[in-house]
Amino acid sequence: MASDTLTAQAPVDLSVIIPAMNEAPNLFRLLPALREILDHLGMRWEVLVVDPESPDGTAKVVEQAGARYVIDEGRGYGAAIMKGAAQARGTYVLTMDADQSHPAEFIRSLWERRNSADIVIASRYVHGGHADQPWFRHVLSRILNKFFAVGLSIPVRDLSSGFRLYRRKVLERMHPDFQNFVILVEILLRAFANGMHIQEIPFDYQPRRSGASKAKIIKFGWDYLRLFYRMWKIRNSIAFPDYDWRAYDSRIPLQRYWQRRRHLIIMRLTPSFVHTADIGCGSSRIMADLPHAVGVDFRFDKLAFMRKTNQRLVQSDGLRLPFRDGEFECVICSQVIEHVPEENGRLLNELTRILKPGGTLVLGTPDYGRWEWICTEWLYGKVAPGAYADEHVTHYTFDSLCTALASRDYELLEHHYICHGELILAAKKRGSGK
Repeated sequence: MASDTLTAQAPVDLSVIIPAMNEAPNLFRLLPALREILDHLGMRWEVLVVDPESPDGTAKVVEQAGARYVIDEGRGYGAAIMKGAAQARGTYVLTMDADQSHPAEFIRSLWERRNSADIVIASRYVHGGHADQPWFRHVLSRILNKFFAVGLSIPVRDLSSGFRLYRRKVLERMHPDFQNFVILVEILLRAFANGMHIQEIPFDYQPRRSGASKAKIIKFGWDYLRLFYRMWKIRNSIAFPDYDWRAYDSRIPLQRYWQRRRHLIIMRLTPSFVHTADIGCGSSRIMADLPHAVGVDFRFDKLAFMRKTNQRLVQSDGLRLPFRDGEFECVICSQVIEHVPEENGRLLNELTRILKPGGTLVLGTPDYGRWEWICTEWLYGKVAPGAYADEHVTHYTFDSLCTALASRDYELLEHHYICHGELILAAKKRGSGK
């Protein structure tokens, strides 16, 4: 059923969003071709053209073609995409250019892959893809895509392709920082970090057939390079869900060593084949090596990322854990208690409550009684800005933590340090512990 037979509020299968600016001649040819292919696919559909009231008659062309005309404020390509997505009614959202470089016929290939990924990209740079571009533009595009893919750790070859099919939920949950063409990279970055599946299919790109490109290649490349640093800072901040996971393979030697040493110690202290909970698991590799453990974190996006390795995941505040008293034989809580205001040890009380008498508590936190940690934290803040160095609000020492555990009837089993700064210990909850 075509879009013009639907009411304004009726849901559709596919919304096609076309950002445009002075593209009336191209839209005059593109929109009928879209109608033909979408009708042939036998779906309910709509086409939204997002345009800043171009004076070339774009609105009239769109109206005559039976598409929806969405007025944009002209803030940029990315802003137009997000405005169209906000008004789209489709279960899936497809974005494409108005200049006929994205042929309507290829929508069939994207649509056929709709159940295989959260984002499907028409890619020029995977095997079988091709780009018919001037050599300078082609080389610059390849360099920029490779630079961003490696620098931001995104396993996608054609990050700048705007010919994409999205599950609606991808754009609904997206709150991008950028409003220009860089949004294409940012969307993939945030989607990947949230555990969404991205797939590329080969596409033969042809240049626009008429009109002038709105992206001036030198300025376009410079904007990408200028904004890379901003995105790199975002990518490497604790705000990103896969921060902990990536830190295990960090390019910073000290961070990589620290993460791997922590992983080794905690895995050694954790009893095998017992009912285990990791409170504040984040996106740590520890959970990946404990596939039967229950992972708990208050951030849904971190848990979404960990779905690729773990299924028993619970979103919860650590101060109100949704578990029975004494439910677990082992409780892990690494690099969490220093982020929680002391408040009479409420977090330690909750960890103790859900741990079975005789069970093992594995606890990790910086030891602020050691000068080695003070120096390490200062250095870490310089080398990895935006990381965890500024997030510690409760400063434990070995003595204060042992006192807190003894008051809850724990017996210290063993303890270890990473570079004489981070304390990791195992303690046994005695039978009378509460």
